[in-house]
Amino acid sequence: MCVLLSAVNELTLAALVVLTLGAVFSYKWRNLGLAAAVVALILGLLAAASSAYGALVFAVALINILSLVTLDNKIKGIDYCLVALMGLVTLIFFSVKGLSLVLAALVLVSVPTYVLVMLREGGVNAEVGLKYIVFMVFATVLFFLGAILLATGGDPLMGYVMLILGLSLEVGVAPLHEWVPDVFTAADPIPISVIASVAKIVPFVAALRIITSFGFDERLVLFTVILAAFSMFVGNIGALTAREHARVLAYSTVANMGYVLACLVAATVPEYVAVALAGGLLLLFANSFGKIGFFNAIKGEGSFSPFMFVLAFSFIGVPPLLGFWGKLYILWSLVGVGYFWLATVLVLNSAISVPYYVRLSRELGVGWQTRITDMVVLVVTLLTLATVVFPLVEWFVKGVSVLSLGVV
Repeated sequence: MCVLLSAVNELTLAALVVLTLGAVFSYKWRNLGLAAAVVALILGLLAAASSAYGALVFAVALINILSLVTLDNKIKGIDYCLVALMGLVTLIFFSVKGLSLVLAALVLVSVPTYVLVMLREGGVNAEVGLKYIVFMVFATVLFFLGAILLATGGDPLMGYVMLILGLSLEVGVAPLHEWVPDVFTAADPIPISVIASVAKIVPFVAALRIITSFGFDERLVLFTVILAAFSMFVGNIGALTAREHARVLAYSTVANMGYVLACLVAATVPEYVAVALAGGLLLLFANSFGKIGFFNAIKGEGSFSPFMFVLAFSFIGVPPLLGFWGKLYILWSLVGVGYFWLATVLVLNSAISVPYYVRLSRELGVGWQTRITDMVVLVVTLLTLATVVFPLVEWFVKGVSVLSLGVV
């Protein structure tokens, strides 16, 4: 075991060195940043605690980097390394032990988005960046204070509430979602596709690891349940009434984060933690592939219509697409811990989402064109369709079940 951990640390260190050198020299040679990002992700994949989890994180991060090729910005080359850093931290996150390192990983995933959100063609969008950074700083402070209170045996009520509020503000759970529609609409679609995908994984897993490690009063779970249900309704109703494509996807994110937040409810029953984790991760990956696809379609002013509908059906939860399996395992965990009404709310909201996903697919759907944005959409569509082969889902769930959630 010590030898294995040593190997992981060495691979991680090598990846960080490669990323640092790639970022520095990309000022003169932009392609070095791209090469360094890919190499670092490969090293991170080798160090991942689960090949199943690692493969999907690697895919999300690599596709995010590929999509950045279409964005001509002032830090071209460095942007690849920033996304690779987020991917690397996400890849090795289950190998990290100790509360300080778990919280450090959260920061390392969050901080690069402060820069990425401001990127646009030929310049920066400082206004949207300022709004985003202010909310993220508050989110991080709340999350940290909540985690520390739980870990040190402080007030469990205050600790748990602050942790969940920090998480909600970080990822955009209603009613702490006000920044999401404005930022998603005002920023360039490509950086937003990064924020809506790879940046969402670590915060949820960090919260789950902290909660399962330090415990809490089970009566506090009702607070999470109400937030999750409220976010589902606010997100889906907001998406139904929105007209701008990016704003529809913003509210869709609010709804999806409500679905994933429901996974934390399963932390009350140890037997269902693994099922909830598998469901939450599958849904996060489905959300990642879908958001990358749709935002790249917005960037390219449309994409191949069949791809748009496949991604939409995954969001809705049509079997046997990736989104279906995520919702299925979340429902399984909710029923297992006795929250039948929240499971019903999840199914109801999936039905509510049908009209706006179909409308979005129809409006963004065009004929095939050979462009980078269309190639990105093609790749994420194929990954979404990969779960048509059931053993792939079983392989992922088994791989996730052996992951260690403990912080210490």
